[in-house]
Amino acid sequence: MKPMHWILGPMAAAALMLSGCGKEGAGGVDTGPLEKSFASADAPKKEAADKAVAAIKAGNYSGGFVELQKLTEQQASMTPEQRQAVSDTLEQVKKQVSAGAATVGGDAEKAAGDLKKSTADPQ
Repeated sequence: MKPMHWILGPMAAAALMLSGCGKEGAGGVDTGPLEKSFASADAPKKEAADKAVAAIKAGNYSGGFVELQKLTEQQASMTPEQRQAVSDTLEQVKKQVSAGAATVGGDAEKAAGDLKKSTADPQ
């Protein structure tokens, strides 16, 4: 196996892990409506909403997404305000994940290009 593969794999993994680091708060996700609409909800729904908000604010969008998905399974017993807040927050989380993936993909391509340049045989 080429040495480039040994280097590129860990670099790509590091880029994925670090893509959310250094960001404070929920990034581009407004969790206010979600928090407000579930403030007086029954315990299981409030707990799921609180977990989703905490994950999103920590930059853990996949964890937030999972908790929001759990809430969508209970839509029949939600108020219209709660359904809208869950839907809007899910869309915002999806946009953040897409934006992060695009950034990481671009960074990985740049790193691969730089690596190829640095390991090219001088002629």
